[in-house]
Amino acid sequence: MSQATTTSTTGYDAAEEFLGRTSPTQRLQTVLHRYPWLSPLVVLLLAVIVFGAINSNFATPANLGTITQQTAVIGTLAIGQTLIILTAGIDLSCGAIMVFTSMVMAKTAFENGVPGLPALLLGIVVGGLAGLLNGLLITRIGLPPFIVTLGTFGIFTSLTLLYATGRTVRNRELVAELKWLGQPIDVGGFRLTTGVLVMLALYALFAYVLRYTAWGSHVYAVGDDRDAARLVGIRVNRVLLSVYVVAGVVYALAAWTLIGRVNAASPNSGIDANLDSITAVVIGGTSLFGGRGRVLGTLIGALIVSVVDSGLSIAGLDQAYKRLAIGVLVILAVTADQWIRRARA
Repeated sequence: MSQATTTSTTGYDAAEEFLGRTSPTQRLQTVLHRYPWLSPLVVLLLAVIVFGAINSNFATPANLGTITQQTAVIGTLAIGQTLIILTAGIDLSCGAIMVFTSMVMAKTAFENGVPGLPALLLGIVVGGLAGLLNGLLITRIGLPPFIVTLGTFGIFTSLTLLYATGRTVRNRELVAELKWLGQPIDVGGFRLTTGVLVMLALYALFAYVLRYTAWGSHVYAVGDDRDAARLVGIRVNRVLLSVYVVAGVVYALAAWTLIGRVNAASPNSGIDANLDSITAVVIGGTSLFGGRGRVLGTLIGALIVSVVDSGLSIAGLDQAYKRLAIGVLVILAVTADQWIRRARA
C-alpha cells in the first residue's frame, strides 16, 4: 500500500472515530445548525396541537385560513428583515416604511388621480429609496444599523402622520389594483387571499436567491465574517447597500398586502409590525449574529406569531399573554441559537 493511500485511510478512520465519539447532544447541535428551521417547526406543531386541544374551534379550516391570512403582512415584512439580520444588522424602521408607502400608494391614487398600477409602482420606488437611505447611512457614514433604523423609524413615522394629515383612505376610496391582494380564494372551507399566494411566491423566490445565487452567498458571507468576506474580494458595502434597498422594496410589497388585508390605508396600521417582524425572524431560527438562517424558518416564525395570537384569543385570554408568550419564545430562540452556534467550534 502506498504512503498516500495509508495517509488517506488513516485520515478516514480518524474522522469516523471522531464522529463515533460525538454525543447525542452534539449530533443534535449539528443537525439544528444545518437545518435552523427545524426547531421552530417543532414549536409550531406543538402550538397547534396545544391550542387545538384547548378549544376545538381552533383547528377548523375557517380559523386556520384566518391565521394564514393574518400571517401575510408580517410574513412578507419579515422577508426583508431576514435579509438584513443575515448580514448581522437589524431594521427597526421596517413597519414605519411599510405604513408610509401604503399611504403614498393610496393617497396618490385617491387624491391625485394617479391610476392604480403607477401608484403601486411609486410606492415600491419610495420603499426602495427608504431602504437606500438606511443603507447609505450605514455603509457610507459607518453608523450602526440599530441607531440608523431607530432614527429613520421616527422619521418615517412622522412623515406618515404629516402626509396623511390624520386621514384614513377607506375601502370605497381605494382603487381596485391596490385592493387586489385582499381578494379571497376559497379552497373548501379554507379561505386564502391573493396576498397569501404572493407572500408564498416571495418566499420561494428569496429561498432560491439566497441558496443558489452569488448574491445570496455574499449575503451569508458578509453576515458570517465581514473581514473575511472583504479579504476574499467581496465588496461588503455594496452587498449591504443592496440588501437594504431590496428590503425596502419588500416592505413596499408588504404595504400593498396590508392595504388588501384591511381594505384601507391608515397611518395607525402596523403598530406592532417592527417587533413582530423581528420576532418572526428570530423565532424562525435566523441568528442575530448573522450568517445563519433560512427564509423558510422566517415563514414558520411568522406562523407561530399568528398561531399564538389566535390561540390565546380563542382561549379567551388577555392579549397581554401574547406578549408574554412571544417574549419567552424570543429568549428561548436566542438561547438556542447560542447553543447551536457551538456546533461550529
